[in-house]
Amino acid sequence: MRRRTFLTASASTAASALTGIRTASAATDRTLRLPAPTGAWPVGTTTRALTDRTRSDPWNGSPTREIALTVFYPATGVRGCQRAPQLAPTAADVFKQLDAGVLHPELPTSGVDWAATLTHSYVDAPALPGRRPTLLYSPAGADPRTVGTSLAEDLASHGYVVITMDHPGEASEVVFPDGRLRTIEISPAVQTDPVQSRLMMDTRFADMRFVLEQLEGPVGVYGHSAGGATAAVSLAHPKVRAAINLEGYLDALDGELYTIAKKPLLLAGTDGFRDARFDRTWSAVMAQGGPVRRVQLSDANHWIWTDYAALAPQLQRAGLMTAAQRAELIGRSACAVPEVRRLVRGFFDLTFRR
Repeated sequence: MRRRTFLTASASTAASALTGIRTASAATDRTLRLPAPTGAWPVGTTTRALTDRTRSDPWNGSPTREIALTVFYPATGVRGCQRAPQLAPTAADVFKQLDAGVLHPELPTSGVDWAATLTHSYVDAPALPGRRPTLLYSPAGADPRTVGTSLAEDLASHGYVVITMDHPGEASEVVFPDGRLRTIEISPAVQTDPVQSRLMMDTRFADMRFVLEQLEGPVGVYGHSAGGATAAVSLAHPKVRAAINLEGYLDALDGELYTIAKKPLLLAGTDGFRDARFDRTWSAVMAQGGPVRRVQLSDANHWIWTDYAALAPQLQRAGLMTAAQRAELIGRSACAVPEVRRLVRGFFDLTFRR
């Protein structure tokens, strides 16, 4: 059976998984660490929420569609500012019951204090003056924006403003700036039902267009899995200058190819997750012509593009993840984090700084 690409839990699964989440962590629970950014600038961060009053929410029936964002940016200094956690406490409570063991069965269900991991970004630190290239990130299906933190921080330390976005109702857990928590509501039927799948992707595309409309100047977009397809489709927007598709299929479940504008596009995949559907859809886009390039990482698997590339080796060393589980999640590469960082930053540097 094909490995999951979107999600494997329904809203009812989420509800049952969250029963009793307020239990205290054991004293021996490990704290995982994200790798430090490599750029010259310290990183500031803030969160925002945007409300699209022209659309209803397909997952909870709300008459408006609300989207949560985290902004990472180069800062002038961080004195007196606090480091932001990767996961807010309420999100960590959900993560340890839902993301770990259910959505991502390779992750341990105990032994980790998911609320203890700190980012390298400082809350509301003063921003570096001047205009900066803006990048927008869309995560994989069911994944929250928070699992794209390390790459976003690294890009910000090199001078980019990076906005990570959630697709609420589809993401495992979303925390809004006012502290509200929203958990996954979408059905796993989205993986097999062409109608539900198209609704999910169309909602993503509309979320992306709405956020782009709020931004000024040219934008680069990147995303993982379903987020990669979202990034590629966003090339049609006049503000988008270039995009990176990190291992997302470029067709609907019924086989219809998405329309991809002829702008700079990087198709980045892994040898551990490559299949005929990637070859068919990516080759079709490349055959259309235009500035499209395809690369493949070796000894790698689907979630190498996320923070799991940094977390999985720590879990394996702690005896909380087997070598096979690590390989299924991110592959066996010993240089996953720097390899992904160099690839993504190098592409956007060519686009925005040549």
